[in-house]
Amino acid sequence: MKMVETADLCKSYTVENREIRILDQISLSVDAGEFLVIAGSSGSGKSTLLTLMSGLDRPDSGKVLIAGKEISHLKEDELAPLRNAVFGFVFQSFHLIPSLTALENVMFPAEFRRDPEAARKAGLLLERAGMGKRKNGFPHQLSGGEKQRVAICRALINEPKIIFADEPTGNLDSAHSRAVLDLLFELRQEKNAALVLVTHSAEIADMADRVILLRDGKIG
Repeated sequence: MKMVETADLCKSYTVENREIRILDQISLSVDAGEFLVIAGSSGSGKSTLLTLMSGLDRPDSGKVLIAGKEISHLKEDELAPLRNAVFGFVFQSFHLIPSLTALENVMFPAEFRRDPEAARKAGLLLERAGMGKRKNGFPHQLSGGEKQRVAICRALINEPKIIFADEPTGNLDSAHSRAVLDLLFELRQEKNAALVLVTHSAEIADMADRVILLRDGKIG
């Protein structure tokens, strides 16, 4: 089953009255359970492609389909529940809510769905991530690796069908990177979720089922 499909995606930005084409007619698909890496040099369009595939931004032209449903032109109130129920997001900069504890950050997407099991599920995920003893810590009290593990738990609490990860180990040392990747891969495999991961790392790319290389906004 095709979980994600894009058809002829184009995206440009205007900088100082000059149009810069970031993505140029990108077409690809991701199967259920597949681990796809999007690779390429800085400025090649990797993160932009991820934001379009995940509905965080809209293409200038082209289509994005999730499980056969086009999302490119959905309104925000239609996209929000889809993103919360079907997608999980892991960002390089964590995006944790500073005023919430680790446990509360992980619970947040499940509470949005009014899941009565939110606290229990969040606690179990944090235990598996080795963060059980840190669940009451606030983001400013956590290391980078701890924050990223919290972010992964948050991304997975609603058992998403697709996980989008943008340089999830980019700010971490090698030991923390390995722990974060192990957690992400383990939980993804259990739920047979598709994983779409942007990275510069050749080591991570070697683990993928498939690698797409972007060059100047095109698939190389």
